[in-house]
Amino acid sequence: MAAFQIRKIQSIIVFIIVMIAILWLFQDNIMGISLFQKNIQQSDNMQEEINEAAYLERIDNFVLKEYSNEQLLLHILEAGTYSRKKNKPVELLNVKVTTYDEFGQQGVLLTSNRAEILESGEIFFNGEVNIQSKNGISHEINSESLIVFSNNGQIKSDRKVTYLGENEKIDAQGMEMNIEDDTMSLIGKTIINQDSGSVIETENLFVSHTDGKKLYKSAGKTVYNSNDNKVSADKGIDLDMNENLMKLFGEVEILSSGGSTMGGSTIESFDLIVDQSNGNEVYKSNDSTHYQTQVSDIRAKRMHYDAKTKKVKLIGGVLGVFE
Repeated sequence: MAAFQIRKIQSIIVFIIVMIAILWLFQDNIMGISLFQKNIQQSDNMQEEINEAAYLERIDNFVLKEYSNEQLLLHILEAGTYSRKKNKPVELLNVKVTTYDEFGQQGVLLTSNRAEILESGEIFFNGEVNIQSKNGISHEINSESLIVFSNNGQIKSDRKVTYLGENEKIDAQGMEMNIEDDTMSLIGKTIINQDSGSVIETENLFVSHTDGKKLYKSAGKTVYNSNDNKVSADKGIDLDMNENLMKLFGEVEILSSGGSTMGGSTIESFDLIVDQSNGNEVYKSNDSTHYQTQVSDIRAKRMHYDAKTKKVKLIGGVLGVFE
C-alpha cells in the first residue's frame, strides 16, 4: 500500500512538471493571443472614429432655398438628413423639393426617400419619386437617375424608368418632363402594361395631363396585345385614358387566336379605334377592310368587331368568297 501511494505522489509531481513546461513553452503564444484580441478591439474603435470623421458635414432637418440671378425663388429643398463626405456628392434622405415659376407660384412638388446634389447644382433622385404637378396631377416614377434642372423647369432621366399611371404601368428607356405645361416624353422602347392584362409596345411616348386630360401619343410602330388578339399599326397610337379609347393609325392588322393558319381570323384595315370603356374591347374602322378566315375572304367599306363576343360586322359594299 505504501509503495502504491509513493507511485501516485510521483505521478502527480511529474504531471505538474509537464504542465509547467508546456505553459513556459507557449507563454509567447498566449500573450500574443491576448494582444491580438486587444488590437482587434482597438481597430474596431478606430474604424468607428474614422467613419465619424468621414462626415465633413451632417445636418438634420435641412432646408435650402435657391434663387436665380434676378433673386427669384427657384425651389425650396427640404431633407430629414443632409450629409457630405470627402470626394462624394451631398446625400439627402427623406427629400422634398418644391419648385416655383417666375411669378412666385408653386410649380411641382417632388418627394423621394433619397437624393444627391451634384457639383453642377442639379438634384439627382434615386428610386421611387412622386411628382405632384401644379395642376394637382400625381406622377409616380421609379428610376435609377432622375435629375431636376432648376434653371429651365425640366426633369430628366437617361436611365430606365417606370411610370405608374392610374390603370397602367409604363416602362421606358428614359424620360423628359416639362414642369410648366405638365407634359412628359417617355423615350425609346416603351411598354404599357394595362391593368386589364393587355400590353402595348411602342416607342417615344408623349404624355399630356394639361387641362385635365390624360393623353398618351406615339408616332412609332405599335403592337397591341390583348388576351385573344394581336393588333399591329405602322403609324402610331393615341390613348385617351379618360375615355378609355385607343386609336391605332395607318395600316392595321388584327390577328385573332393565332391567325387563319390556326383556325382564327385576320382583319386588315386602316385607322382603327379600340373602345375599352366599361371593360369592353370593341374594334371599329370606317375605312376599307379585308376579313379572312380559313373558309372565307370578305371585303367591305367599314368594320365593327366585338372581341368579347367574337362577332364581326362588315358594312357597305360587302364582297365575299366562301369555300
